[in-house]
Amino acid sequence: MRFASLASGSRGNCLVAEAGATRVLVDCGLAPREAARRLARLGLEPGAIDAVLVTHEHDDHAGHAYAFAAQHAIPVYLTHGTRLAQEAAGRAADGVELHAIEGEAPFELGAIRVEPFTVPHDAREPVQFVLGDGARRLGVLTDLGTPTAHVERTLSGCDALVLETNHELDLLWGGGYPRWLKERIAGPFGHLDNAASARLLGAIDGSRLKHVIAAHLSRENNRAELARAALAQALGCAGDWVGVATQDEGFGWRDL
Repeated sequence: MRFASLASGSRGNCLVAEAGATRVLVDCGLAPREAARRLARLGLEPGAIDAVLVTHEHDDHAGHAYAFAAQHAIPVYLTHGTRLAQEAAGRAADGVELHAIEGEAPFELGAIRVEPFTVPHDAREPVQFVLGDGARRLGVLTDLGTPTAHVERTLSGCDALVLETNHELDLLWGGGYPRWLKERIAGPFGHLDNAASARLLGAIDGSRLKHVIAAHLSRENNRAELARAALAQALGCAGDWVGVATQDEGFGWRDL
């Protein structure tokens, strides 16, 4: 099993995971042409993708999921609430094969077992995912307002983790965003700051972890070295062991 990121951040998120001959995208916040270009950078054609898994309806995650899927005849998997929110946003699913999923209801896609899990975030019916091949598990958690015991249990025992480190609190509160937006980001249904992500990482069973990637970093309110340092402290490792997913590059293939 292996995984890579096409992009991570407020201007578009997209991650690819592969097990055997099965490949899935988690979210598609990139325009179809850009998503195809970045897939090519990883040695993949869009037609090699078997499914798009959507976490929630926000533009940076689902804004181009239907368009990409329609162009390449790829099915999309999402919760009922996310589908309704997509409709409300005027995103037509014409020609797209849609599959309804539920949080806490695992399903199989070829060689990949998909485990959706519910999270507190300001969306209609958001989920995040653990992806596995029967022997190894990849946890993807990119949008979360508050760590919960349920999230901790779900992510415990993963072999790799892509974890939101959206902002540094001091940078957020001292920055130029309007107060309502700062309160939303730092609120219980917003995004994890570096310290909260580190606490979550320290609370899970990380004995199997081979990769930890800091993801969804704010360009204005975070810096890669701060996110790395926070997660490294929780792990008791060197900062350069922690990877960072960027907006422009994502990150390259990681093997499990």
